[in-house]
Amino acid sequence: MTAAMMISGTIGWFVLMSGQPVLSVVFWRCAIGALTLLGVCAAMGLLRPNVISWKLFGLAVLGGIAIVLNWVLLFAAYSRASIAIATTVYNVQPFMLVGLGALIFKEKLTFTKLFWLAVAFAGMILIVQAKPGGTSYTGTDYMAGIGLSLGAAFLYAIAAIVAKRLKGTPPHLIALIQVCVGIVLMAPLADFSVMPNGAVQWGSIVTIGIIHTGLMYILLYSAIQKLPTHLTGSLSFIYPIAAILVDYFAFGHQLQPIQFVGSAAILIAAAGTSLGWKLGRSVPSSVKV
Repeated sequence: MTAAMMISGTIGWFVLMSGQPVLSVVFWRCAIGALTLLGVCAAMGLLRPNVISWKLFGLAVLGGIAIVLNWVLLFAAYSRASIAIATTVYNVQPFMLVGLGALIFKEKLTFTKLFWLAVAFAGMILIVQAKPGGTSYTGTDYMAGIGLSLGAAFLYAIAAIVAKRLKGTPPHLIALIQVCVGIVLMAPLADFSVMPNGAVQWGSIVTIGIIHTGLMYILLYSAIQKLPTHLTGSLSFIYPIAAILVDYFAFGHQLQPIQFVGSAAILIAAAGTSLGWKLGRSVPSSVKV
């Protein structure tokens, strides 16, 4: 799980180093990732008939649409709000998942969850208010980057809701279906007139496909199967921390003090939601929606 999250935290660097339009990066990620996952699924015997029903296949396709569009928005946010800010804002996804759970599954919103939501929202306000003014910032449209990150988080939450319906389906097969969906979606949109040029760009694209898609999926799903949920949730916060460090050492993007406070608020609130931290026994048990 640690390795998977550290790999995830470096993807922004490879996206920017690829020098490719975002839609092209996502296409190559899906194409190369599909080849990698195809080999894995074949080795695991997951390509035989009747492994997945048509209903579950349709759900996997729906989740694939959400996850691929999530990649498009997140990758587009990197050059606008910086890797560190985009990744931190992206980690509001647990709250969107809570909100969707309340709307779709009529789950109760506890006072504790509402408290953590308020903390995360306050952190978001601090980040947005600290508009880029430092010389280390090179993004082109800060607010657009924030919006793209929020959109990516919402799409990830949609994919997570769909994944709940796929319980019992081999996860590597789900991943293969998702990247194949991405190939179909992105092929008409990718700009093949601007192909990767040189070892650095091709190396970045291949790394995103093999390491950040194929290998990362294998590591992540293996970890989920072996670790208790609370530990999986704890280790997932290595991802934004790794992204912040990569952004600093690779591009010199240093968060402003108020952005540090806002980022910490979001990550602490996300941890509190994911790990079920309680505020105290005297807090009202729930607020019905």
